[in-house]
Amino acid sequence: MTTFARGTAAIGHGVVRRRRAVAAAGAVSAGLLLLSACDEPTPMSTVTVGSDSVSSEATCGGDDKVLETSEIQKCLQDDSVKSITVNPDDTVRFGVDPDVADQRWTILMNGQQLTDDTDNTYRTVPGSVFFNAQYGAQGDSTLVTIKAGDGKTGSEKATGLWSFKLKKDS
Repeated sequence: MTTFARGTAAIGHGVVRRRRAVAAAGAVSAGLLLLSACDEPTPMSTVTVGSDSVSSEATCGGDDKVLETSEIQKCLQDDSVKSITVNPDDTVRFGVDPDVADQRWTILMNGQQLTDDTDNTYRTVPGSVFFNAQYGAQGDSTLVTIKAGDGKTGSEKATGLWSFKLKKDS
């Protein structure tokens, strides 16, 4: 029978435990490093009609840098945006993240300003507005864009655009 001095058998187990702890710490560090390399998502904006809603990250910008006019025009031509059906009798609700509200935001309809800028996190607009020729609507769908400003009241500058297509419910 082999005999060990008191505590000598446990030394081998201590080395194994230490290696596992170092490996675990290394894995956690590597995971944190990978997460820090990821881009932070842009703030979300949401359009709600009745119990239906659609949300999107910024179509363009959204990172507090002022967009060039040419970039804004290109974004307003993008047709690959999310859509939602609207009955003209419904109320359309627009919501933005607090970060967007802090920068002041407005609603554009087919590229034209529809509302004054605000620092609230939501707004409501009657659904009939989006299909009324008096407000520049054409046909049975309308491109609506949420435009984040630069934080100054009445500023024309844009730091982010979130576009949605509103389709008329027949």
